[in-house]
Amino acid sequence: MSKLKAKARKALPSSDFGLPGARKYPMPDKTHAANAKARATQAVKAGRMSPDTAAKIDAKADRVIKR
Repeated sequence: MSKLKAKARKALPSSDFGLPGARKYPMPDKTHAANAKARATQAVKAGRMSPDTAAKIDAKADRVIKR
């Protein structure tokens, strides 16, 4: 997976994030989308995220992956 430097992350539009309001789980490409799905699953298992929020991230990531 390519590194996403701070400058490039700041330049991404909010629509490229799994949680746009918090600008978390960036998904500028397919590899980042797959990683966001994995991290969301981990967060649910650890109790840091609700399954509903993870489902939203997964749906967004699926759309990015299918591009």
